[in-house]
Amino acid sequence: MRLFVVLTAILPTMLAVHFPTSDYLQFHLNVADIKVQVQLGVMSRCPDALLCESRFNEVLDKVADKVELSFIYVAKIDDNEPDFGVWCMHGAEECAGNVQQLCVHKYAPFLNWWEFVKCQNYQGRENIGKPEIALNCAQTAGIDWETGGPGVCAGLDGSGKASEGVARFRRSVILGHELGITKSCTVLISGNAVCVHDGTWKDCENGHNVNDFVRQIEEEHKRLNKPNSFSK
Repeated sequence: MRLFVVLTAILPTMLAVHFPTSDYLQFHLNVADIKVQVQLGVMSRCPDALLCESRFNEVLDKVADKVELSFIYVAKIDDNEPDFGVWCMHGAEECAGNVQQLCVHKYAPFLNWWEFVKCQNYQGRENIGKPEIALNCAQTAGIDWETGGPGVCAGLDGSGKASEGVARFRRSVILGHELGITKSCTVLISGNAVCVHDGTWKDCENGHNVNDFVRQIEEEHKRLNKPNSFSK
């Protein structure tokens, strides 16, 4: 009986000592790594967007394992626009390109989506949004367009006019308005605008070169994954 009482008294202390806390596990074993949310406010046919995406292709070469990259589309909700209910600065085919990219991002692995975007850009911005370019780039990027999610979302014909994709596009545009994004390309890290390319780089307090973005992402990644027990 006495042994039982002693074990009951010391067992909580033994467990606390011998079983590591979640902070300890994250610090030592990199458990539940939190990635940095990087968003680019873009228009798919905008030359500033293509330049920005090219810059981030180099950034991803260095920190792809630390980021989750996505696009927010810069446009205006206009219910009088027949196909998308959105006005795009570079025309309806830009709206289609936006939808195509959104749908591939939703349903394809990240690397396939990024290859799809790079393929579209390589064809020249005047061709982004064309159905045949979307279908060809899907094949190039290893994306199952016909039987996978991207085709159903954007349209099996590659038009970008299917209802799911259009709805996603409208939500993206609304999100951009809520975040105050008005320029393509706007770079956001963890929801904060850190740089803009609008003819030239602007409002880039912490720099706009590849290494500048890499440094900011690494600093944010370190901050997000710093265990509470080691931050005091």
